[in-house]
Amino acid sequence: MPSPRRIRLLLYVALGALITMLFVSSHFRETKERDTRTIQDFYHKTMNAMDRGGGEKGGGGRQKVVGTHNQGLDDDDEIVAQAMAERLRLAEQKAKDNANAKAPNKPDDPEDIIGVGSSASGQKKKGETKKKVEETDEDHEVEAELTAILKKSPIIIFSKSYCPHSKKAKGILLDKYDIYPAPYVVELDQHHLGRKIQDKLVERTGRSTVPNIMVFGVSIGGGDEMAELDRTKTLAEKLKELGGRRIQVAPRAVNKHA
Repeated sequence: MPSPRRIRLLLYVALGALITMLFVSSHFRETKERDTRTIQDFYHKTMNAMDRGGGEKGGGGRQKVVGTHNQGLDDDDEIVAQAMAERLRLAEQKAKDNANAKAPNKPDDPEDIIGVGSSASGQKKKGETKKKVEETDEDHEVEAELTAILKKSPIIIFSKSYCPHSKKAKGILLDKYDIYPAPYVVELDQHHLGRKIQDKLVERTGRSTVPNIMVFGVSIGGGDEMAELDRTKTLAEKLKELGGRRIQVAPRAVNKHA
Protein backbone atom coordinates (compact mmCIF):
# COMPACT_ATOMS: atom_id res chain seq x y z
CA MET A 1 0.00 0.00 0.00
CA PRO A 2 1.51 3.40 -1.02
CA SER A 3 2.56 5.59 1.82
CA PRO A 4 0.76 8.86 2.58
CA ARG A 5 3.79 10.80 1.38
CA ARG A 6 3.72 9.10 -2.01
CA ILE A 7 -0.04 9.72 -2.36
CA ARG A 8 0.45 13.45 -1.70
CA LEU A 9 3.27 13.52 -4.29
CA LEU A 10 1.01 11.93 -6.90
CA LEU A 11 -1.73 14.46 -6.18
CA TYR A 12 0.72 17.36 -6.60
CA VAL A 13 1.90 15.93 -9.94
CA ALA A 14 -1.70 15.50 -11.20
CA LEU A 15 -2.62 19.04 -10.14
CA GLY A 16 0.41 20.48 -11.87
CA ALA A 17 -0.42 18.62 -15.07
CA LEU A 18 -4.00 19.95 -14.98
CA ILE A 19 -2.83 23.54 -14.51
CA THR A 20 -0.35 23.17 -17.39
CA MET A 21 -3.07 21.86 -19.71
CA LEU A 22 -5.40 24.74 -18.85
CA PHE A 23 -2.67 27.30 -19.48
CA VAL A 24 -1.74 25.80 -22.83
CA SER A 25 -5.36 25.61 -24.06
CA SER A 26 -6.03 29.22 -23.00
CA HIS A 27 -2.93 30.42 -24.80
CA PHE A 28 -3.97 28.46 -27.89
CA ARG A 29 -7.43 30.16 -27.98
CA GLU A 30 -5.90 33.62 -27.68
CA THR A 31 -3.36 33.09 -30.45
CA LYS A 32 -5.79 31.36 -32.84
CA GLU A 33 -7.10 33.60 -35.60
CA ARG A 34 -10.65 34.62 -34.84
CA ASP A 35 -13.40 33.87 -37.30
CA THR A 36 -14.75 37.30 -38.23
CA ARG A 37 -17.48 35.93 -40.35
CA THR A 38 -21.01 36.82 -39.26
CA ILE A 39 -24.50 35.73 -40.17
CA GLN A 40 -24.78 38.85 -42.36
CA ASP A 41 -21.72 37.73 -44.37
CA PHE A 42 -23.35 34.34 -44.82
CA TYR A 43 -26.62 35.99 -45.94
CA HIS A 44 -24.92 38.31 -48.44
CA LYS A 45 -22.80 35.48 -49.85
CA THR A 46 -25.89 33.33 -50.23
CA MET A 47 -27.82 36.09 -52.01
CA ASN A 48 -24.86 36.81 -54.32
CA ALA A 49 -24.66 33.16 -55.24
CA MET A 50 -28.38 33.13 -56.00
CA ASP A 51 -27.99 36.26 -58.12
CA ARG A 52 -25.27 34.60 -60.12
CA GLY A 53 -27.38 31.49 -60.56
CA GLY A 54 -30.37 33.57 -61.57
CA GLY A 55 -28.31 35.46 -64.16
CA GLU A 56 -27.20 32.25 -65.85
CA LYS A 57 -30.84 31.04 -66.00
CA GLY A 58 -32.32 34.35 -67.17
CA GLY A 59 -32.94 35.85 -63.69
CA GLY A 60 -35.91 33.63 -62.83
CA GLY A 61 -34.44 32.05 -59.69
CA ARG A 62 -34.01 35.29 -57.69
CA GLN A 63 -37.44 36.54 -58.58
CA LYS A 64 -39.06 33.42 -57.23
CA VAL A 65 -37.25 33.56 -53.90
CA VAL A 66 -37.85 37.28 -53.39
CA GLY A 67 -41.50 36.92 -54.20
CA THR A 68 -41.95 34.19 -51.61
CA HIS A 69 -40.02 36.19 -49.00
CA ASN A 70 -42.08 39.36 -49.52
CA GLN A 71 -45.29 37.39 -49.36
CA GLY A 72 -44.26 36.03 -45.97
CA LEU A 73 -43.47 39.54 -44.75
CA ASP A 74 -46.84 40.84 -45.95
CA ASP A 75 -48.68 38.08 -44.09
CA ASP A 76 -46.76 38.83 -40.89
CA ASP A 77 -47.39 42.57 -41.22
CA GLU A 78 -51.09 41.95 -41.68
CA ILE A 79 -51.23 39.77 -38.55
CA VAL A 80 -49.34 42.40 -36.51
CA ALA A 81 -51.60 45.17 -37.84
CA GLN A 82 -54.72 43.23 -36.90
CA ALA A 83 -53.36 42.59 -33.42
CA MET A 84 -52.53 46.29 -32.95
CA ALA A 85 -55.98 47.31 -34.20
CA GLU A 86 -57.62 44.95 -31.73
CA ARG A 87 -55.53 46.33 -28.85
CA LEU A 88 -56.41 49.92 -29.85
CA ARG A 89 -60.10 49.01 -29.98
CA LEU A 90 -59.97 47.44 -26.52
CA ALA A 91 -58.07 50.44 -25.13
CA GLU A 92 -60.63 52.85 -26.61
CA GLN A 93 -63.53 50.86 -25.17
CA LYS A 94 -61.86 50.79 -21.76
CA ALA A 95 -61.33 54.57 -21.87
CA LYS A 96 -65.02 55.09 -22.73
CA ASP A 97 -66.11 52.83 -19.87
CA ASN A 98 -63.90 54.72 -17.42
CA ALA A 99 -65.24 58.08 -18.65
CA ASN A 100 -68.85 56.91 -18.27
CA ALA A 101 -68.13 55.62 -14.78
CA LYS A 102 -66.69 58.98 -13.71
CA ALA A 103 -69.28 61.14 -15.49
CA PRO A 104 -71.39 63.28 -13.05
CA ASN A 105 -74.53 62.90 -15.17
CA LYS A 106 -75.09 59.25 -15.90
CA PRO A 107 -78.00 58.12 -18.06
CA ASP A 108 -81.03 57.12 -16.07
CA ASP A 109 -81.58 53.46 -15.44
CA PRO A 110 -84.40 51.95 -17.51
CA GLU A 111 -86.50 51.49 -14.36
CA ASP A 112 -86.21 55.23 -13.62
CA ILE A 113 -87.44 56.31 -17.06
CA ILE A 114 -91.12 57.02 -17.53
CA GLY A 115 -92.31 54.27 -19.82
CA VAL A 116 -94.97 54.15 -22.47
CA GLY A 117 -97.45 51.45 -23.34
CA SER A 118 -97.08 48.45 -21.08
CA SER A 119 -94.08 49.73 -19.10
CA ALA A 120 -95.20 49.10 -15.52
CA SER A 121 -92.28 50.93 -13.95
CA GLY A 122 -92.91 53.88 -16.24
CA GLN A 123 -96.56 54.06 -15.24
CA LYS A 124 -95.52 54.03 -11.58
CA LYS A 125 -93.13 56.89 -12.22
CA LYS A 126 -95.93 58.86 -13.81
CA GLY A 127 -98.00 58.44 -10.67
CA GLU A 128 -95.13 59.64 -8.52
CA THR A 129 -94.60 62.64 -10.78
CA LYS A 130 -98.29 63.51 -10.56
CA LYS A 131 -98.11 63.32 -6.77
CA LYS A 132 -95.15 65.72 -6.74
CA VAL A 133 -97.08 68.13 -8.97
CA GLU A 134 -100.04 68.02 -6.59
CA GLU A 135 -97.78 68.72 -3.62
CA THR A 136 -96.27 71.67 -5.45
CA ASP A 137 -99.74 73.06 -6.19
CA GLU A 138 -100.65 72.74 -2.52
CA ASP A 139 -97.47 74.56 -1.52
CA HIS A 140 -98.38 77.39 -3.85
CA GLU A 141 -101.85 77.52 -2.33
CA VAL A 142 -100.43 77.73 1.20
CA GLU A 143 -97.96 80.41 0.18
CA ALA A 144 -100.71 82.44 -1.48
CA GLU A 145 -102.99 82.09 1.56
CA LEU A 146 -100.25 83.19 3.97
CA THR A 147 -99.49 86.21 1.79
CA ALA A 148 -103.17 87.14 1.73
CA ILE A 149 -103.39 86.83 5.54
CA LEU A 150 -100.38 89.07 6.10
CA LYS A 151 -102.13 91.77 4.06
CA LYS A 152 -105.16 91.77 6.34
CA SER A 153 -103.52 93.99 8.95
CA PRO A 154 -100.07 95.24 10.01
CA ILE A 155 -100.40 92.99 13.09
CA ILE A 156 -101.36 89.32 12.70
CA ILE A 157 -101.98 86.99 15.65
CA PHE A 158 -101.55 83.33 14.64
CA SER A 159 -103.41 81.51 17.38
CA LYS A 160 -105.26 78.32 18.32
CA SER A 161 -108.63 78.61 19.94
CA TYR A 162 -107.87 76.16 22.77
CA CYS A 163 -104.34 77.40 23.55
CA PRO A 164 -104.03 79.29 26.91
CA HIS A 165 -100.91 81.18 25.75
CA SER A 166 -102.81 82.35 22.68
CA LYS A 167 -105.65 83.55 24.90
CA LYS A 168 -103.18 85.50 27.03
CA ALA A 169 -101.63 87.22 24.00
CA LYS A 170 -105.04 88.07 22.52
CA GLY A 171 -106.20 89.46 25.88
CA ILE A 172 -103.28 91.88 25.98
CA LEU A 173 -103.33 93.05 22.36
CA LEU A 174 -107.10 93.21 21.91
CA ASP A 175 -108.33 94.21 25.40
CA LYS A 176 -105.59 96.23 27.09
CA TYR A 177 -104.60 98.39 24.09
CA ASP A 178 -106.35 100.39 21.43
CA ILE A 179 -104.49 99.46 18.25
CA TYR A 180 -105.30 100.81 14.82
CA PRO A 181 -105.55 99.06 12.43
CA ALA A 182 -106.83 96.31 14.71
CA PRO A 183 -104.81 93.08 14.84
CA TYR A 184 -106.10 90.24 12.66
CA VAL A 185 -106.50 86.86 14.37
CA VAL A 186 -106.04 83.51 12.55
CA GLU A 187 -107.15 80.45 14.48
CA LEU A 188 -104.95 77.80 12.88
CA ASP A 189 -106.90 74.90 14.38
CA GLN A 190 -110.00 76.14 12.55
CA HIS A 191 -108.34 76.98 9.20
CA HIS A 192 -108.41 74.35 6.45
CA LEU A 193 -104.71 75.01 5.76
CA GLY A 194 -103.79 75.63 9.39
CA ARG A 195 -101.17 72.85 9.66
CA LYS A 196 -99.47 73.86 6.41
CA ILE A 197 -99.55 77.55 7.36
CA GLN A 198 -97.90 76.76 10.69
CA ASP A 199 -95.17 74.83 8.85
CA LYS A 200 -94.56 77.86 6.64
CA LEU A 201 -94.34 80.06 9.73
CA VAL A 202 -91.65 77.75 11.10
CA GLU A 203 -89.68 78.21 7.87
CA ARG A 204 -90.07 81.99 7.96
CA THR A 205 -89.72 82.80 11.63
CA GLY A 206 -88.14 79.75 13.25
CA ARG A 207 -91.00 79.69 15.75
CA SER A 208 -92.92 76.40 15.85
CA THR A 209 -95.47 77.22 18.59
CA VAL A 210 -98.47 79.50 18.95
CA PRO A 211 -99.24 82.22 19.46
CA ASN A 212 -96.98 83.78 16.87
CA ILE A 213 -97.44 87.55 16.63
CA MET A 214 -96.14 89.16 13.46
CA VAL A 215 -95.80 92.86 12.70
CA PHE A 216 -95.37 93.59 9.00
CA GLY A 217 -94.13 90.03 8.49
CA VAL A 218 -91.69 90.08 11.44
CA SER A 219 -92.32 87.81 14.42
CA ILE A 220 -92.08 89.55 17.81
CA GLY A 221 -92.78 86.46 19.90
CA GLY A 222 -95.63 84.66 21.64
CA GLY A 223 -97.68 84.92 24.83
CA ASP A 224 -94.75 85.25 27.24
CA GLU A 225 -93.10 87.96 25.12
CA MET A 226 -96.34 89.96 24.94
CA ALA A 227 -96.76 89.69 28.73
CA GLU A 228 -93.19 90.92 29.30
CA LEU A 229 -93.60 93.88 26.91
CA ASP A 230 -96.85 94.79 28.64
CA ARG A 231 -95.30 94.51 32.11
CA THR A 232 -92.39 96.80 31.16
CA LYS A 233 -94.70 99.29 29.41
CA THR A 234 -92.77 98.86 26.14
CA LEU A 235 -95.36 97.11 23.98
CA ALA A 236 -96.63 100.32 22.36
CA GLU A 237 -93.04 101.45 21.72
CA LYS A 238 -92.19 98.08 20.12
CA LEU A 239 -95.19 98.18 17.81
CA LYS A 240 -94.48 101.76 16.74
CA GLU A 241 -90.82 100.89 16.17
CA LEU A 242 -91.80 98.24 13.63
CA GLY A 243 -94.89 99.93 12.16
CA GLY A 244 -94.01 103.61 12.36
CA ARG A 245 -96.87 105.94 11.54
CA ARG A 246 -98.87 103.10 10.04
CA ILE A 247 -99.73 101.79 13.50
CA GLN A 248 -101.39 103.76 16.29
CA VAL A 249 -101.15 102.28 19.79
CA ALA A 250 -102.46 103.55 23.12
CA PRO A 251 -103.26 101.82 26.43
CA ARG A 252 -106.93 101.74 27.26
CA ALA A 253 -107.96 103.86 30.21
CA VAL A 254 -110.47 101.23 31.29
CA ASN A 255 -109.96 97.59 30.33
CA LYS A 256 -111.34 94.26 31.26
CA HIS A 257 -108.27 93.28 33.26
CA ALA A 258 -108.34 96.38 35.52
